[in-house]
Amino acid sequence: MDATPNYYSSSSSGKSLSSPPSPPTTHSTSRRRGRSYNSRRRRPHLLNGKFFRRRIFGYLLLLPLLFLSAVITFVGPLSAMLFPNPLPGSIYRSHEIFQNLLTDIQSDTSSGIQLSDVWRQKMKLTEQKPCPTTSHQYLETGIPDQYLVVEANGGLNQQRSSICNAVAVAGLLNATLLIPLFNFHNVWRDSRQILLLNEHPLILKCNKELFLAFCCLNLLFFLYSFVLHSEFADIYDEDHFIATLKEYVNVVRELPNELMENYNFSISNIPNFRVPAWASANYYLKQVYPVLKEQRIVRIAPFANRLSPNLPPHIQYLRCVANYEALRFSNSIITVAKMLVNRMTVDSSNSGGNYVSIHLRFEEDMVAFSCCVYDGGKSEQLEMDKIRQKDWGDKFKRKDYIIDPVRNRINGRCPMTPLEVGMMLRGMGFANTTPIYLASGKIYEADKNVAPLRKMFPLLHTKELLSTPEELASFKNYSSRMAALDYIVCFFSEVFVTTQGGNFPHFLMGHRKFHYGHAKTIMPDKRKLVVLLHNTTISWDEFKKEMQVMLAESDHKGVAIPNIKKITRKNSLYLNPFPECQCLKKPKLFEEEY
Repeated sequence: MDATPNYYSSSSSGKSLSSPPSPPTTHSTSRRRGRSYNSRRRRPHLLNGKFFRRRIFGYLLLLPLLFLSAVITFVGPLSAMLFPNPLPGSIYRSHEIFQNLLTDIQSDTSSGIQLSDVWRQKMKLTEQKPCPTTSHQYLETGIPDQYLVVEANGGLNQQRSSICNAVAVAGLLNATLLIPLFNFHNVWRDSRQILLLNEHPLILKCNKELFLAFCCLNLLFFLYSFVLHSEFADIYDEDHFIATLKEYVNVVRELPNELMENYNFSISNIPNFRVPAWASANYYLKQVYPVLKEQRIVRIAPFANRLSPNLPPHIQYLRCVANYEALRFSNSIITVAKMLVNRMTVDSSNSGGNYVSIHLRFEEDMVAFSCCVYDGGKSEQLEMDKIRQKDWGDKFKRKDYIIDPVRNRINGRCPMTPLEVGMMLRGMGFANTTPIYLASGKIYEADKNVAPLRKMFPLLHTKELLSTPEELASFKNYSSRMAALDYIVCFFSEVFVTTQGGNFPHFLMGHRKFHYGHAKTIMPDKRKLVVLLHNTTISWDEFKKEMQVMLAESDHKGVAIPNIKKITRKNSLYLNPFPECQCLKKPKLFEEEY
């Protein structure tokens, strides 16, 4: 048994011992207790002496130290809550980083990318089944006496999407398609600029009569702007479109007089059928077709995004035919575009005639719509608010509309600046001697924002720089025709850089895949890029390594073919034309057509 005494065991009387028994009392203990008692009795007399003053002085010295400790302990976390550090990528600091690295960028003479062998991976297309038949599987056949009218809205390639979808719907409903109409929009202006009274300098000096004259003149310009916009034949070869689709869908330029009599010969009097976005083929068959059969005509406006990406194979095929065979740019556009391509090729002779094209979405309306913040401060904010109010009214002032520039930038939704595009390409290995074609509308504060890009790539070209004002005179005030010129020049570039997404790059990437078997497109990882461009201490070598990894990842994505099972497609046929459009015979390239 353990010989250690048990101090926690209970006695027979029920009492519990909480401590060991006290040892016997000795005389020394009694003396200590006596001294302690006497000292307690003498302590009050010491409070009146020097001991008290020293003790108080010590406490006074300790108070500041305690205060500083409290500040460090509590104020630090409080300031962190009130003034938190910005999240990586949440603030536009690219201009600061550019200034920090400019010397390294300009002195970087390492071997640049050779445009002729920049793409190491090639797209491998597996053999597909023959194209599906285009016979109408759902509706009775015969000469259709029913008409489909659509109004294509938006910019050049949103209109292109509407046209291709209209062909598919006409085939689905066995209807005759009227050449699609182009709907004027206040943002995607395709008309001559209207004189702005409040900005015209003469208004400040004019008298009442002159003011009224200017009002009348502007009213005429305003009315004229709704008439003066591009029609189908201004952008596309109308005869080629009708002839190519003849064996699939009947297309006409005008509606029968006996039918239009019912609507006072005005298309706007035809009741508009409101179709929901991304409507399925089944919706058109069950909801639209009965009305078409009864009234002989259906008008759908606007028509953008009114057809699902999932369609029966024989209807999906009509999209392929319309986009890659039937839609060919008009002769006037082809002629000027060929001139631009030839001049761009000549200026790229040192790189074998190859050049890089960039689709830059840094126009003022795009910057305003994105609600992103750059380096312009308060004046930029006021200007963007003014543009948003002018183009979209009170849309951005609604209580349910959340404007979050920080989240937009972190999520990669902010348009890339010319500076950011230039840094990315230099980091990827493109030398400063690389020829660049810049496809864009009117760039926001162009002089300021394009200057850094030109420093990095002196061989920078635009359609305006490659041509004379006289050569572009018939295109200047038509946004869709100008965009068509950009489309063609970008089509022939060795490398295409997309910066913001949208219909323009989607259609162009799909078109290049269809012809070349390789997208040859740089698609930046903008979420990663904004984080790198947030770090003001990053070195040029570190940034270059990250950009070269991004280039390799982009190239891999460019050759990837989505796995599409029957009619379960979720992405755009115009971005990824395979495998549905692979069986089409590739049409001639632009320079071979004329």
